[in-house]
Amino acid sequence: MKNRIMCHLVAGYPSMAASRDVYEALAEGGAAYMEVQFSFSDPAADGPAIQNACSRALAAGFTVADGFALVEACPRAFPAVPVFIMSYASLLVRAESHTAARPASEACGRVQEFLHRAKNAGAAGIIVPDLPCDCDEGLYAAGEKTGIAVVPVTVPGMPPGRLRRVLSLKPAYIYAALRSGITGSRTELGPENLAFLESLAGGGAKILAGFGICSRDQVEALMPCAEAAVVGSHFVRIIEKNAGAPSAQLKAALTEAAADLV
Repeated sequence: MKNRIMCHLVAGYPSMAASRDVYEALAEGGAAYMEVQFSFSDPAADGPAIQNACSRALAAGFTVADGFALVEACPRAFPAVPVFIMSYASLLVRAESHTAARPASEACGRVQEFLHRAKNAGAAGIIVPDLPCDCDEGLYAAGEKTGIAVVPVTVPGMPPGRLRRVLSLKPAYIYAALRSGITGSRTELGPENLAFLESLAGGGAKILAGFGICSRDQVEALMPCAEAAVVGSHFVRIIEKNAGAPSAQLKAALTEAAADLV
């Protein structure tokens, strides 16, 4: 039986053209889900590798419109791999290319427009770590209206009342960060974080477990209690290692790395 991984990539890194190569390579390597991050200048949850990738994408001119173009193109090529957009609140409420002219204060309307665009581009869901369910600028209501899954982010140590609030939403997916802090460094899996995943299982949501996953043994340890293991910084480091290499070499390295985890 194959392991299931959600592969995280940064749109625009190492370039917009190469982003499509990255997507194709990870999909061909066996990704069960894809998480496409729209680069942001001040990410709150990302470690050094992904922060650097975002900075380089922005310096090269990445725009929200570029991100949607990538999301629109890639699911058509790999329809069996659901794609989730990951971003931060600022990009949802202030994206430069919203079609309707609205005052910046109308955050809920802008969030709904963003989700409409995500749905039309073919995204299955959206992950916004800094829009929690009790302060979401209309994100969850917009998800219901547009038919796109809004994925709440949970962490170990979350107060029980807050966790119950998340579960009461009956989300289709939950992103479970396996530790607090930022992504990047390896997470040692033990009884504590596995018990945290089990505490999420009763609500019927599919659990996407991430933060610091980079090896097959970690992925295998997560399979009994998660729908998929989320892997991001590991792939970003492979891209960085192959910087300047021919496209075929980069794709081969990423496909092999994904296949090793699967």
